[in-house]
Amino acid sequence: MSHNSFGHLFRVTTWGESHGPAIGCVVDGCPPGIALTEADIQPWLDRRKPGGSKFVTQRGEADQVRILSGTFDDGAGPVTTGTPISLLIENTDARSKDYGEIARTYRPGHADYVYQAKYGVRDHRGGGRSSARETAMRVAAGAIARKVLGDSVIIRAGLVQIGPRRLADDQVDFGAVATNPLNAATANTSGWETYLDAVRKAGSSIGAVVAVEVTGVPVGWGAPVYGKLDADLAAAMMSINAAKGVEIGAGFGSAELSGEDNADEMRLGPDGQPMFMSNKAGGILGGISTGQPITARVAFKPTSSILTPRQSITRDGIETEVRTKGRHDPCVGIRAVPVVEAMAACVLADAMLRHRGQVG
Repeated sequence: MSHNSFGHLFRVTTWGESHGPAIGCVVDGCPPGIALTEADIQPWLDRRKPGGSKFVTQRGEADQVRILSGTFDDGAGPVTTGTPISLLIENTDARSKDYGEIARTYRPGHADYVYQAKYGVRDHRGGGRSSARETAMRVAAGAIARKVLGDSVIIRAGLVQIGPRRLADDQVDFGAVATNPLNAATANTSGWETYLDAVRKAGSSIGAVVAVEVTGVPVGWGAPVYGKLDADLAAAMMSINAAKGVEIGAGFGSAELSGEDNADEMRLGPDGQPMFMSNKAGGILGGISTGQPITARVAFKPTSSILTPRQSITRDGIETEVRTKGRHDPCVGIRAVPVVEAMAACVLADAMLRHRGQVG
């Protein structure tokens, strides 16, 4: 299976399956001399790991990361050496028996059929390679990317919509994300929690939208044709499990705007430097960062694993109904929040190194 890597100079390759002995990744292209230990990575993984609340899957993985290569302690603490950084997380709570009944049945909404058709074999245990379990390694890689970017670049994401319940733009508060079990960008989640609890108890699922904002990116990252920063960000977000749509800045809303309303007018700021009066472009123009906050939204479909029987077929060509058992998220958008942040970090670290490589 190819296409398990992404990035150019900052390149990430992930490996492993949902119910295999372990998952891991290799981060290549990280500059040398950056302080790095497991303690720099673990807090980000703790935000994504399962079992944190009743609103996420109850699979009990600790997601303890180990650094196997790419760092060296020369007496002042471990630092990156410029060589590939290999990371590993052991799988400790897989229950493969939960998937025995669908070994030869295609689950609607999942990748079962297309995997079987493409490769002639599929790992039915939790989805194998197609499982969102793989995203733990993206979060680990994102922690390293944040170290490359430095403290001046701040990446924040949060849930801004769950089903039909949506936050207005002026209600979004990324500072509230860590205060509630939904990773929502609002402190007022009681209504959302009641709604999602009813969905969960019904054995169903619901979709969501995650917003991300990045501040501290200077003017100039990205490229104007095939290396557009917004194209790289969109591709990275769409590679996340269950992602079905991405918009940058005003996104699809820009289709309703006039040219006068959509254009981000400019003036000279107090320091004599260019200043934008709005940010419909989401911090990117012509594929290149403007120095404004980079903003994007990612839409996630409902979790396909639900208890309601759905019509399907088997590998043997028999029509049947399938009711997916096991432990699943009623809303994948909740745990997607740290994954969205991580993918943004990886793309931006790569863009920073590419920019430095081209213009010095």
